[in-house]
Amino acid sequence: MPRTRNRLIAAARRSMLQRAELYRRLGIAKAALRPAALVDRGKYRARTKIDDAAHVVQQEFRDNRWPIAIAAAAGITWLLREPIKEHAPKVARKMQDMATGIADHFRADTASEDDEPMEEDDEAAQ
Repeated sequence: MPRTRNRLIAAARRSMLQRAELYRRLGIAKAALRPAALVDRGKYRARTKIDDAAHVVQQEFRDNRWPIAIAAAAGITWLLREPIKEHAPKVARKMQDMATGIADHFRADTASEDDEPMEEDDEAAQ
């Protein structure tokens, strides 16, 4: 009978250890399945995905600056095409008027300098 008794005691001890391990795992599972824990885990995963994507975008931009910049400028121009169509003629007219005014100003300065007789030439001839 002592063998049977020892086996029963060992089986009872094993079952208590297994039960304790199951309760510990159940507690961990309960904690992991709480809404706050699920939200935190989702935030962490989303944050890591966003960080990874941002790193990839930064690296791609470093590797291909000019093509991306040209594409971005083209995209912005396309988005603003209606206001550009509306305001471009006015802006072009103003720029043309400004350029004409500047050119007239320099032409007036050059013309006034050419009209004055040079005294040095007259003195050299005498």
